[in-house]
Amino acid sequence: MYSTSSPYRIITVCTGNICRSPMAALMLTEAFEAEGLGKLVAVDSAGTTGYEVGHPIDPRAARVLTAQHIASEDHIARQWRREWFAERDLILALDVDHFGWLQEGAPDRASLEKVRMFRSFDPRMAGRSSLDLGIEDPWYGGHTDFDNTWTLIKAAIPGIVQHAKAAIAAADSAKAPEHQQVTSMS
Repeated sequence: MYSTSSPYRIITVCTGNICRSPMAALMLTEAFEAEGLGKLVAVDSAGTTGYEVGHPIDPRAARVLTAQHIASEDHIARQWRREWFAERDLILALDVDHFGWLQEGAPDRASLEKVRMFRSFDPRMAGRSSLDLGIEDPWYGGHTDFDNTWTLIKAAIPGIVQHAKAAIAAADSAKAPEHQQVTSMS
């Protein structure tokens, strides 16, 4: 359960953490900053595998982000760690295989409930099966595939921002002291 004593923590997850998940994390970070929520929400990313650990973002992903004035040069790929189930408030899978992998690895019901498909926040995808919500790995393609990845990620961002805002508001209202009537004893 989220608490206002620390930022609302979101992690995006793909295979190698060099294309989709860093793009999504950096785009979300920019969106939260634009909404004035930069200090209330922390976004990071990871891969389900260790194939790319220590590598920078794919140059084609960096090209798309740079064209939108989003810096990506500080990204270093890393692999998912099990303790992040407890440390993150929202775990966003970029494709169906990541979603299944995260669901299988969830240590408890609370962790399982944090795992969502990234595109499930795109209103155009409402009611669709999780099998329809994946973003294919652009690594195997060309520039057009990375542009398409940008478009699919961008469509879900407003929904994720709204979700985080609602979680923050709910935590704030739960934390607010109840109004008590003060009676004078004089």
